[in-house]
Amino acid sequence: MPTILMCRPDFYGIEYEINVWMRRSRNADRATAQRQWQELYATLAEKVGVEVKLMAPVKGLPDLVFTANAGLVRARKFILSNFRYPERQREARHFRAWFADQGYEVAELPPDLFFEGAGDALFCGDKLFAGYRFRSDIRSHTAIADILGCEVLSLELTDPRFYHLDTCFCPLGDGEVIYYPPAFDEYGRQVIEANVPKRVVACEADALRFGCNAVVVGRTVVLNAGCGKLQADLRSAGYRVHEVELSEFMKAGGSAKCLTLMI
Repeated sequence: MPTILMCRPDFYGIEYEINVWMRRSRNADRATAQRQWQELYATLAEKVGVEVKLMAPVKGLPDLVFTANAGLVRARKFILSNFRYPERQREARHFRAWFADQGYEVAELPPDLFFEGAGDALFCGDKLFAGYRFRSDIRSHTAIADILGCEVLSLELTDPRFYHLDTCFCPLGDGEVIYYPPAFDEYGRQVIEANVPKRVVACEADALRFGCNAVVVGRTVVLNAGCGKLQADLRSAGYRVHEVELSEFMKAGGSAKCLTLMI
């Protein structure tokens, strides 16, 4: 079983607008967010059986709860994120300190290369699929390939509603993914089709419920509630599915995967 990093949403809220989902006029209800986060935590720790480690929340950093954006982990290496927006850049030192304390080798990219961690970089087998345009810089992909010594396949995102790769692309295992094709340009779709033989296509309604933003542990998938067709398709493909209502986190443009980082 893998280990997952999470951060309690003690200071979570919509305090700024850096993607099309965020509206300060439509703030999150903190008590509801706490309950939803706790249900996700319990589902992962008790029903799925993974070990969950926690980092401390920090006042003034409402998006620290989205630990997927901390960086990219591979074995004992951790590539720290370079956040595009100033509102999130102060998170980096907390993520750097946590991983250094845990004994990881921490690598940092040049400051002019924007890269937002496992939000925009996901392994499917030995290949790293990396998104770019809205948050991460395509130039960061070469640097990541050099650090990790792996093949990186670049995918351009075209729809601002799917501003990170993990909002529209979810590896299920080696050679199998969930994805939402309209979130990519034609070349990106061709890259996915050429390199991933088994593909579960999310419909628009389920993609907009962040169905692709799922946590996958073996043959178990944990995803946001309300993705009926996607759940049925996954079960037909032999997966166990747990749904958790994460509506308060959708207000910030995130869901189950955004709230977790496999370490």
